Amino acid sequence: MDQVTAAMKQYVVNSNEALEFKLVRRSEELEDDQTTFKPAMSHQVFGDTESIFGYKNLKIKLYYSAGSLETYLGTSYSEKFDESLCADLKPDDFLPKLVNVLTPNVHENIDMFVKSLSYDETFKPAGDLVYSCSVNDNGQTRHFEVYKADMSSTKFKEYHQRLQTFVLWYIDAGNFIDSNDIQWNYLNMFERYTAEDNTIRYATVGFATIYHYWAYPELIRPRIAQLLILPPFQKKGLGSHMLRAIYAEYKNNPNVKDITVEDPSEEFQRIRDFVDCSLCMKLPSFFPENLVKGFSTDMIHDAKEQFKINKKQARRIYEILRLKSTNVNSESEFRDYRLNVKQRLNIPYKREQNDLARLREVFKTDENKPGISLPMEEERMKILERDFKALVEEYKKIIERLNLSDE
Repeated sequence: MDQVTAAMKQYVVNSNEALEFKLVRRSEELEDDQTTFKPAMSHQVFGDTESIFGYKNLKIKLYYSAGSLETYLGTSYSEKFDESLCADLKPDDFLPKLVNVLTPNVHENIDMFVKSLSYDETFKPAGDLVYSCSVNDNGQTRHFEVYKADMSSTKFKEYHQRLQTFVLWYIDAGNFIDSNDIQWNYLNMFERYTAEDNTIRYATVGFATIYHYWAYPELIRPRIAQLLILPPFQKKGLGSHMLRAIYAEYKNNPNVKDITVEDPSEEFQRIRDFVDCSLCMKLPSFFPENLVKGFSTDMIHDAKEQFKINKKQARRIYEILRLKSTNVNSESEFRDYRLNVKQRLNIPYKREQNDLARLREVFKTDENKPGISLPMEEERMKILERDFKALVEEYKKIIERLNLSDE
């Protein structure tokens, strides 16, 4: 590496490291590093390299008031690249990229932002209270509430515009939704806490967006598009509570066919599995004596009728709960379980076999036969075993959490 290149690299900063967020309840927290949190990603704003050129020790401060999400944007750096040193290089103009995704009324003066913290004294969540829960956080009981709101409220529309900016930093391939589309539904979680002056206040915790799709003949199929618990509130079981709030909203609605999820991440799927198993294990059809008989229409019916859980997810719940009730040290019990799951895993392969056989029947002559082949039987068995073991390891994580919740 030559000296010029080495010198240039000193002015390249990782945008994830440069960014810092806060959810501010009191002005004193502005100087408290423990209240700072980082983005999970920044490529949706700063590009795939997640880097910014032209600055040393760059800090981008994106602070929000804890309740109403009044926003402050500030920057600082120790040195800026001197363009006269190289005519072809200029420091990245990164601020417009941020401004484009933030709401118009962003504070650029920290004193004005501090003044705006007083708005949280009277801030109340928009919409109707639909769910509440309490969580033991290291010996402290904290209270959380979920509200359902819609865009008919100007107050909520402005709030949601500020809230949705977190999508860019924590949900990969996340997009701002069309707030004019009435099929979108919004659930927002808040912490209800007592401030130092003994008044009740609300702090933003997270949100979920759900889209209502049509289902034959005249039903709706809600699809969970986004669910995010902000970093300061993660690892407290609040994602599970948000999902329970969604179920509570829809489970008694006769017009809802079932609930689906749009491209669930591994983390979200674990939350979903845990919640669904917690709910279904109380249904008689999912009792151990019935699980051992195999996946049944009763399970499909009960999961759908009680919690709007679709057939595919009901099957997954069955497999997790059956593993939970299986003595893995019993060769015969675990063999029966393994064969049952592998039969399900093998269905796509069998379908491909049938499709290929039909193709070969159509193209009977050698010169017209399609150049398609499937793994040999021995290779297929290895793939099945690998997939089964990976699935069992994933299921064990859910079972471990279920066992802890039973204690």
